[in-house]
Amino acid sequence: MPNQPKKRGPKPKSEITAPQRRTLLEVERYVRRHQFAPTIQELADLLEISPASAHEQVNQLVRKGYLKRAGGKTRGLVVVRKSQDKPARLMPIPLIGTVAAGWPVLAEEQILGEVLVEQDLAQGDRCFALTVEGESMKNAGIGDGDVVIVRKQPLAECGDIVVALVDGEATVKRLYLRENVIELQPDSPVKKYRPIPIGPETDLRIVGKVVAVRGASR
Repeated sequence: MPNQPKKRGPKPKSEITAPQRRTLLEVERYVRRHQFAPTIQELADLLEISPASAHEQVNQLVRKGYLKRAGGKTRGLVVVRKSQDKPARLMPIPLIGTVAAGWPVLAEEQILGEVLVEQDLAQGDRCFALTVEGESMKNAGIGDGDVVIVRKQPLAECGDIVVALVDGEATVKRLYLRENVIELQPDSPVKKYRPIPIGPETDLRIVGKVVAVRGASR
């Protein structure tokens, strides 16, 4: 009998899904900003998904040839192919003033302009943008002059970077919660920046959570 041609399985898809594209874009942004790749935990935090889900997204991007791993390195992700998908749909959100990455100062809530963000990030009218003044969140990738995209929400979890009103004045800090201790903590190598303790008499209101950063240089 003549040799029968072997049946081949379906060709692996090289196209990426919307969640995979978002993962790839976050890796690209992080590398542009920091000059090194994010860890899986950092990537999961940026995407607001579990580390296991972030790991799976990375695996798929590696398999499809968009990322590769440098063996044995925690920050070993390398972008080898950029997304060829259509650009994400953008929508404008209001830029409403400034917020201090330092000791709280009053944010002037006036519409200064608009910032274009991905539609899935903007989530309707739940987001707004603020320009940051100060360097107290530098280690978190938020520098003086950067624009933070803030999702409106009255609650946040320990470790979230939030925009908060402290006795009526606005600041951007990392929220720290443990037993009876509440603090708004800086993330900077500069020692002059101190945690802001929240006591029983302090009027604290969470305005929203920082979900993205637009660098001043971009």
